[in-house]
Order: sequence, then C-alpha cells, then structure tokens
Amino acid sequence: MQLADSLPGVILGAALVLVMGAALVLILVRRDRPATAALLTAAILIVLSLIAVAIAPWHVPLPLVAPLAVLGTAVAVLGGDPVARRVLAIASDDGVREGPHGGILLRAPAGTGGAGPEVMRGGVTIGYLERVAAALALVVGYPEAIAVVVAVKGIARFTELGTPEARERFIIGTLASLGWACVAAAIVRLAIA
Repeated sequence: MQLADSLPGVILGAALVLVMGAALVLILVRRDRPATAALLTAAILIVLSLIAVAIAPWHVPLPLVAPLAVLGTAVAVLGGDPVARRVLAIASDDGVREGPHGGILLRAPAGTGGAGPEVMRGGVTIGYLERVAAALALVVGYPEAIAVVVAVKGIARFTELGTPEARERFIIGTLASLGWACVAAAIVRLAIA
C-alpha cells in the first residue's frame, strides 16, 4: 500500500481525532449545571463525526486505531455525566436535587419540611462504570453486552424504584447516559471496523 492510497484514511482519522478531542474539551468544562451551548456543540461535533465516518469510503490506518479507540472511549465515558445531568435538569420541574452521596433527594412528604430520603446512592460512579462497559462493548464489536449492563443495573436498583420520581430519573438518566456513550463509541467502531 502506497502513501497516496492511505492518505485519505490518514486525513479522515486525524480529522476524526481532532473533532472528538474538541468535543472532549467542551464536555470537560464541568459545572454544577453544564452549559447547554457547550453540550449542544459537543453533541453536534459527535454527530458530524458519526456521519463522516459512516459515509467515508476510507478506513482509519492501523497506527491511529488505538489512539482513536482510547479517545472515543474517553469521550463516551466522560461526556455522559454532563449530558445526563443536563437532560435530567431539563426534564425536572425544579432541577436535579443531588444528595451528598451521589444519589437523588426525593421530595419530602407535604408538611414535613426539609428534603426527603436520598435514593440511588452512587449513581455517578455507576454511570461512569456503565458507560465504560457500553463503550468498550461497542468498540470491540459485542453490542449485546449492553443489554447485560442495563439488566444488571435494573435488577440492582429495583428496590429503590418505589416512587415515580425515582423511576423517572432512573430511566431518563440511564437513557441519556447510555445514548451518549453508544453514539460516541459507534463512531470509533465504524472508523476502525
């Protein structure tokens, strides 16, 4: 294979790495309430990368596969947290009420004052772990593993889903988080397949 034959793949790979790197930089500007403009820009960059990889007739050269896989997995894992937080904030009337242990604070019963109990503790850590598992499953070409991740999470959280607010946040947060991770990881899989 001559350099002229591999040049389009090198250019595509480099462009993809740069676009995903830019998305990662935008995502890592973390605040209590992630900036909607930054997240929207990052999402647009990710979608454009997905489209470019899906329609490009070239393949990423072997030396760029590992860095692309690492960067894509990092974008999938790190980007899901601010995306899920922002989607939950949009879906909630009064914002996301996060507890001191990473769970959600339920509303206190009327007339009692203060905050209700904290449920789904460790949600942030579990979110990172589920995105790692989902992204790696897609990158290595085993998307069926995502069903196992969702099933294990649902079974583990089943007893905490007694209130409508907890169920709603569980579903919305999981879908937003895994949706981001799967799209970012799909870019990598399409590029290296």
